[in-house]
Amino acid sequence: MSRVVRLPRADRSVALYAMRATGPWPRATGPIRSRVAYAAAHVVADPLADADPLGDAVVDWDATLAYRRHLWSLGLGVAEAMDTAQRGMGLGWSVARELIRRSLDEARAAGGLIACGAGTDHLLAGTASTLDDVVHAYEQQVGWVEQHGGRVVLMASRALARVARTADDYRRVYGAILRQASRPVILHWLGEMFDPQLAGYWGSADLDAATDICLSIIAEHRDKVDGVKISLLDAEREVAMRRRLPAGVRMYTGDDFNYDRLILGDEHGYSDALLGIFDAIAPAASAALRALDAGDVPRYRAILAPTIALSRHVFQHPTYAYKTGIVFLAYLNGHQRHFRMVGGAESWRSALHLAELFRLADCAGLLADPDLAADRVAHVLTLAGVQPT
Repeated sequence: MSRVVRLPRADRSVALYAMRATGPWPRATGPIRSRVAYAAAHVVADPLADADPLGDAVVDWDATLAYRRHLWSLGLGVAEAMDTAQRGMGLGWSVARELIRRSLDEARAAGGLIACGAGTDHLLAGTASTLDDVVHAYEQQVGWVEQHGGRVVLMASRALARVARTADDYRRVYGAILRQASRPVILHWLGEMFDPQLAGYWGSADLDAATDICLSIIAEHRDKVDGVKISLLDAEREVAMRRRLPAGVRMYTGDDFNYDRLILGDEHGYSDALLGIFDAIAPAASAALRALDAGDVPRYRAILAPTIALSRHVFQHPTYAYKTGIVFLAYLNGHQRHFRMVGGAESWRSALHLAELFRLADCAGLLADPDLAADRVAHVLTLAGVQPT
């Protein structure tokens, strides 16, 4: 018999929702072969830490690292210390570098794929006044990742966006870092919907011009670029850019609205994946990619289709608040014992948003233990004033 839960509606009434009966996802065996797929992983806060919520994050290391092992067990890679981990929005460099070190150790033990974010976020706002300041900051973080044996995701820099005046400034900074990289890196173009401080990145507010600049940097340093991840939520722009990449340079989709068709691709190619939503839909993502491995496109489509509505809800405006939905799903599925986040970010989404997220996750078959999920959503909604009976 399916569980019935009370979910609030926009008119402030409460509706009864009967959960769907879902079976377990098939057990993953072996690596995913047809695509390279990274899940940008979240961090689990220590809920009992008596710390300044606006200061350095206090991480529950056991739960955080256990979630990375969960992702590797499904055949997915881990994109570490990225924006999904609240990088720049609660997770500072001092904690991020420890997260990177620990996760690289875990990856070696598990034989898991991992790439780690390196940026300039340890520069306090206003302290970077020159391009050399930005280069030195990048060098410090890239050096830390490479010193510990990791592949770098070269994150977009708020400091560079503030200091740069022309496209040549971006070419100078990226060229300096790429020439020093010991192995090919993944470039990261994060749109302003994810971070308003990155508006006009690559030296132009015109996205066509920005694309040309980014591609010119990749072409000049193609031997040092494994791929580029773009998070612009614009499928057509991603496809157009993908078709212009030099041979051997991957496009990693960061489009949490259209990942199903971008990963599937077309007659001209496909995108690999580096996605925050893969943290939340990991079992479905793994199963879909294994279907693609087997050439079963209809099953690939069928698995991912119901996750798109969920992802679009999680990443709705304001997009930066998507981390709240990612952590809420981890809580519903028993991967952490609480719904608390670094910096108090559990408050970034409303009770209505979380109730609809619960329903969409159920429709996508992503609530592993329906009874546990029902109890936990009821608890969260009760705290928001929704009566449980």
